[in-house]
Amino acid sequence: MLAERRQADELMDDPALDAATYHAVLADLAKVNRTTFAYRPTLNFLRRAVGQKSPFSLLDVGFGDGDMLRQVARWAKKHGVVAELTGIDLNSRSKAAAEAVPSLGAPIRYLTGDYADLAGSGFDCVISSLVTHHMTEDELTAFLHFMEAEAGAGWFINDLHRHGFAYTTWPLLSGAMRWHPIVRADGHTSIARSFRPAEWHERLAREGLREARVRRWFPFRLCVERLR
Repeated sequence: MLAERRQADELMDDPALDAATYHAVLADLAKVNRTTFAYRPTLNFLRRAVGQKSPFSLLDVGFGDGDMLRQVARWAKKHGVVAELTGIDLNSRSKAAAEAVPSLGAPIRYLTGDYADLAGSGFDCVISSLVTHHMTEDELTAFLHFMEAEAGAGWFINDLHRHGFAYTTWPLLSGAMRWHPIVRADGHTSIARSFRPAEWHERLAREGLREARVRRWFPFRLCVERLR
């Protein structure tokens, strides 16, 4: 059933989705991230990529409601590091959703548009979370090479692992937590659209990104990192 990636659209990507529903979906996706310890892989990467470098600059591609950036801001504040944080998202409704939630750490700049327009900005790190499984093959190839060219200290992809147990149990977890119906439906689709380790290894080798590493994180996160 999951031998190959599913090619299917997700409900939250529908441009006709009204803003209030979209914001509610993003808010529940942030709850999913907290419940599934999704921030740990990215913060672990930053500790190794940035350490005590201050200031450091970071770009989050596809920031959603900004929850990952707010976690990075809190991490930077806790460690006394000056962070210059930028998020960019194609969906114009994401900016309003993110700005509605205050950052308890460093200030965050939220932008609407294409990440490619920020080429040459000199970011230390480029990250994404739950984004790459939404991309087409060509879009993912372009994104990988953008990060490789633009991230001075390293880049990090935080995404899902296409795993049978995760696929089977997701409806039980999401139903028990009473998350938004779109989150429940899209989560199932997202797992089926995501990657397996061998697929990442094959892609990285094909793109000449042999210094990137694929790491599994509990529960059912599959991350790709490149440290300089």
